[in-house]
Amino acid sequence: MSRLRFGTFLAPFHPAGINPTLALQRDLELVEHLDRLGIDEAWIGEHHSAGTEIIASPEIFIAAAAERTKNIKLGTGVTSVSYHNPLWVADRMVLLDHLTRGRTMLGVGPGSLPSDSAMIGLNPTDTRELLDVNLDIIMRLLAGESVTEQTKTHNLVDAQLQLRPYTEPRFDMAVAAVASPTGPRLAGRHGTGLLSIGATLTQDGFDALAHHWSVVEERAAHFGQPTPDRSGWRLVGLMHIAETREQAYRDVEFGIEEWFRYFQKTAAFPQMAVEGGDVKEMIDFVNEAGIGAIGTPEDGRAQVQRLADQSGGFGCMLLMGHEWANPQATKRSWELVAEQVVPHFQGSGRTHAESTLAAKGRAAAAREGHSASQMAAVEHMTNKYADEVASKG
Repeated sequence: MSRLRFGTFLAPFHPAGINPTLALQRDLELVEHLDRLGIDEAWIGEHHSAGTEIIASPEIFIAAAAERTKNIKLGTGVTSVSYHNPLWVADRMVLLDHLTRGRTMLGVGPGSLPSDSAMIGLNPTDTRELLDVNLDIIMRLLAGESVTEQTKTHNLVDAQLQLRPYTEPRFDMAVAAVASPTGPRLAGRHGTGLLSIGATLTQDGFDALAHHWSVVEERAAHFGQPTPDRSGWRLVGLMHIAETREQAYRDVEFGIEEWFRYFQKTAAFPQMAVEGGDVKEMIDFVNEAGIGAIGTPEDGRAQVQRLADQSGGFGCMLLMGHEWANPQATKRSWELVAEQVVPHFQGSGRTHAESTLAAKGRAAAAREGHSASQMAAVEHMTNKYADEVASKG
């Protein structure tokens, strides 16, 4: 596998009722931590209801995170473009592209929570239809076109961007997908990447992986786009890693039930149906249903390899931010991912892990001979010194 990128998909998920100011600070601190670890990407969500996914504007969060970080790329995961004037979506992202010197990425989707769109008089069918219309407008604006178009929610009259993107020809873009072919179809049509949010969250999402990329390729060919590069395909999955499986299980007792209950009882998001009555059943569901890995770095590596095999190859593994564990254990999990999972999936022809393990193997195989030559060198220099002393005596 060529260099697989790693990142986080940060909705985020915070228990309702806790201090939101501190929760948002934890999110920023986590992105800083990932930047120090050399993690490649962080995608930030947009939500407006239900009291758990509390970032209303990923663009504002990205602006704050960009000032605290150096290298990590920052994306909207996703901007619910159906809620917004597409002109302003494009305009804000171009501004962020300049402010971050090219570290900005735009992820788009229809919006995942029906309780969000209901507040502005839209239903889920409306938002999916608007995604298609508004993404087309955004792509035309980013290409430098003047757009005049009446949509269900906005009227654009000779709309143009006053700035072109900092990134040539434009910043990285991706369309969200869960189980249906809607996202892959749009990604292929417009030549963007694909953000498979349902990669491991449902069995349907896992089973659809290979099909999704086939749809991207077919639509790209239909619309005369270049053959899509799998490096633009990002899969979102679940993981918590500790030194031992027992420690990982203890870690997630902190918050996994709250996360499960949110999808079972609060969020009207049937694509995220999760099973489990108590904490043990929840942990078993994650591991046994294959939707994630709670365990050791070896378990994490196996889960990433499973996705690579099922998909046929992709470009970036995004671990969903879930707060199953406390902040310290969460940061430690990411340290173990960076130290012991990432190196096994990066490198051309031979991974970083294979390179250092091979060097260790060569040194071990030659150790006996080198040890003997070392001892012989010590004996030689000792005898030489003794001869020098004797000759002066």
